[in-house]
Amino acid sequence: MLFLFLLCAATQVRAQFEPQFTQYMFNEMFITPAYAGSREHMALTGLYRNQWVGIEGAPKTQTFSAHTPLRNERIGVGLSLLHEEIGVTEDLSIFGNYAYRIPMHKGFLSFGLSGGIIYHQEQLLEIKTQDQGDLSFMGTPQLLVPNAGFGTYFHNRNFFAGVSIPRLLQNKVDANTGKATNRFNMPYWHYYFMTGYVLPITEGVKVKPTAMVKAVSGAPLIADLGAHFLFNEFIWLGGSYRTSDSWSAMMQIQLSKQMRFGYYYDYTLTDLQQ
Repeated sequence: MLFLFLLCAATQVRAQFEPQFTQYMFNEMFITPAYAGSREHMALTGLYRNQWVGIEGAPKTQTFSAHTPLRNERIGVGLSLLHEEIGVTEDLSIFGNYAYRIPMHKGFLSFGLSGGIIYHQEQLLEIKTQDQGDLSFMGTPQLLVPNAGFGTYFHNRNFFAGVSIPRLLQNKVDANTGKATNRFNMPYWHYYFMTGYVLPITEGVKVKPTAMVKAVSGAPLIADLGAHFLFNEFIWLGGSYRTSDSWSAMMQIQLSKQMRFGYYYDYTLTDLQQ
């Protein structure tokens, strides 16, 4: 537990961390706010992720999103909620999303903005230390910080592509004073690019290759590459690869035109697999 806390805290702490999604192609609202209203009807999505199962304090993430176009098809609005725990650190985010959609000859081009708040807390009293009463691990620091995001998204019946910066503000917490600063800091921006295409193979089989690339200054690019097959408009089977990190297998069932349920399993390629 102490090791995981130290991974998230040094002399300064970021009041948010970028969540990781294997099912990004079915959870686009958390990648780009420009996705709001793109389904031509109200859509609801819930996701639960349990990472590194069996390791105490490993990340756990829950998300929920809802979005819909308005009567004017040029406007889309949405709401996204995210709860994430890593060790003794916990974040709860609530964001509103707005997208302006421009009809084009072969699809829609959308520009989106998101804005909201992040509630951040650390249960320091749960950390077991060698020195009893260590003042550095006393209390439960709590903060409420703002943030915003921007993105673009193009889609039609068979193709989608988007570019986004989910967090425009850098939220920093000084571990000594417990105070937060919020400012634009471009070197810390995380850039996301995602794309995918649905290609019919036979009358009852379609394939959906997808890709997402994440980039931030001072770190290597991370790419998620996958392919998902849809059989008879009922069952999805597929997998993906995250560079230098993991392989994933996926299954989804289309219970009805309005409901779909899926499961992903990640197999890490790092030393954690031991």
